[in-house]
Amino acid sequence: MNTEIKRYDVNDRMSRVVVYNGVAHFCGHVAAPSNKTIEEQTTALLARYEELLEQFGSDKEHILTATIYLKDISLIDGMNKVWDQWIPKGCAPARACVQAPLAGEEFLVEIVMTAAVIREIKD
Repeated sequence: MNTEIKRYDVNDRMSRVVVYNGVAHFCGHVAAPSNKTIEEQTTALLARYEELLEQFGSDKEHILTATIYLKDISLIDGMNKVWDQWIPKGCAPARACVQAPLAGEEFLVEIVMTAAVIREIKD
């Protein structure tokens, strides 16, 4: 068993990604504040996650968990509309969605994911 922990994009407070035992653990990500609606922010955020999944040896079919933080839970239908189109049929991860204050007023959604690493990581 490989017990090495690999940390990427590390600063004094956090790592953007930690890979251990074949699982990539991503920190929370938000969309650029220029995206105004929940649908726009969710679309931009999931596009960014597609890039991250590819970079760290995974894809949408191998997401294990997703924790979704919404500024206001009343936005869930708009977020789910985008999410449901994005996630491949039959590959929905274990998921939680909660209302929480986010780091800035302009942010409507933040997502934290874990994914199985299925190929070599692109350093």
